[in-house]
Amino acid sequence: MKSIPAPSSSRDRAIDALVVAAREVRQRAYAPYSKYKVGAAILTRSGKLYTGCNVENSSFGATICAERAAVMKMISADERDPIACVVVTGGTEPASPCGMCRQVLAEFADDMRIILVAGRNRKETTLATLLPDAFRFDRG
Repeated sequence: MKSIPAPSSSRDRAIDALVVAAREVRQRAYAPYSKYKVGAAILTRSGKLYTGCNVENSSFGATICAERAAVMKMISADERDPIACVVVTGGTEPASPCGMCRQVLAEFADDMRIILVAGRNRKETTLATLLPDAFRFDRG
């Protein structure tokens, strides 16, 4: 976990730091089956950064995506308020989080910035755009 400048004081620097962190962790991905390595970095409101990479499994269903790996690290550090997520993939076209990752992110944020990166290409969107009608369990 690293601390980075809060987006309110230095929004672009914070996102640049997330991109660097996601690129670095992507190199540690375990993707022997798909060969598709992904790195993710999440920024919380407190200014902390959490990274994750995809970890494949031969049973496929036990595979965990980079975004969910970063969320698990965030939660295990007792953080609950993500405000931005960067996802770095290979190739030239940025790739969007899968549906399961979108729903996991939506568990902790109604909306947040999502920055998708591949090579030198970046695309920015929001969680609400990617998952407009997220499932929310009414706890009473």
